[in-house]
Amino acid sequence: MFRHFTVHMAYTKMATFVNLPSGAWRAIVRRKGRYISETFNLREDARRWATAQESAIDRGLAPKKTYVVSKTSLAHLIDLHIEDLAAARKPIGRTKLEALLHLRRTLGETPYAKIDRQFIIDFGRNRAKGGTGPVTIGMYVGWIKLIFAHASAVHEIETKIEPIEKGRLALKHLGLIGKSQERDRRPTQAELDRLFKAFDENPWQRNPMTRIIQFAIATAMRQDEICRITWSDLDVRAKTIIIRDRKDPRDKYGNDQRVPLVDISGYSPLGLIEAQQANRSNFDDRIFPYNATAISAAFTRTAAKLKIDDLHFHDTRHEATSRFFEAGLKIEQVALITGHKDWKMLRRYTHIKAKSVHAAVAQLQTWMDPDD
Repeated sequence: MFRHFTVHMAYTKMATFVNLPSGAWRAIVRRKGRYISETFNLREDARRWATAQESAIDRGLAPKKTYVVSKTSLAHLIDLHIEDLAAARKPIGRTKLEALLHLRRTLGETPYAKIDRQFIIDFGRNRAKGGTGPVTIGMYVGWIKLIFAHASAVHEIETKIEPIEKGRLALKHLGLIGKSQERDRRPTQAELDRLFKAFDENPWQRNPMTRIIQFAIATAMRQDEICRITWSDLDVRAKTIIIRDRKDPRDKYGNDQRVPLVDISGYSPLGLIEAQQANRSNFDDRIFPYNATAISAAFTRTAAKLKIDDLHFHDTRHEATSRFFEAGLKIEQVALITGHKDWKMLRRYTHIKAKSVHAAVAQLQTWMDPDD
């Protein structure tokens, strides 16, 4: 390949240095069955790198490419993780991406070698003092552990996962990391009516919040799912719609589900979709072409303004699931609508009111005693 050029070669111990036609120098290290090469503009840079690799091999360590040696901070590891997922065309969820970018902003300059058990404990304590809850702290520690594991597995960067796990365990014993408490908050109809009135009378409210909230209760969809469903995936005759990439702890991508649109919650999902025809666009196939974050923020802001305590948009999913059971649907039927894979997960979203149980018992007694 280089027969038209004069190739100068110099040797030092096991390393070989090749002066390429471009003027750059390629360092080649063959030692104890290991082989690695790298190209540098200057021969001195090539020599220093080769010496470091030979030393690492002699100590039983794996040789490293220059780009790996240059990765020293947590920000570097986060960037590698994000870049690798992008190259593999694996989209990063909004929550994960926001968490990674937050870690990069706040801890990015920290050398990853200094992130040990005590660092994790101090991190958790400081976050707790700032008002961060146990679930969120646990989530951030989990992302740090994931970043370290990725760097080690994919790039052979020598990260230590055990200290992070020990720090996480310490925070758990200190009560600074824990599971989320199950919510049983369901909006009353009076609270919903107040919200509807406030949204309908607000001239600055562009998104049809009343319709969106009612659709959430009619379908048990999350706000981001509502903002993703399309006219193309709607089957009016079969009364179904496909929810693409539905959230699932095991299948984050490609988890498409065809769900029935049933009219048993007090709000008609097909009727609400039909009302969206006036907003249908030739450029956006989404039925509800709005921003999910803006919807959640508008809901929380208006609820606080109305002094409706501790109510979030996600509570409409609890409300919907509970209404489905109160209407008489079976577990497997409700799970088909909500997308839950097992009863344990579905139970967290079910808060049936006592009066609905009395009504069900009364109906059962009527069926058993027809003379009455």
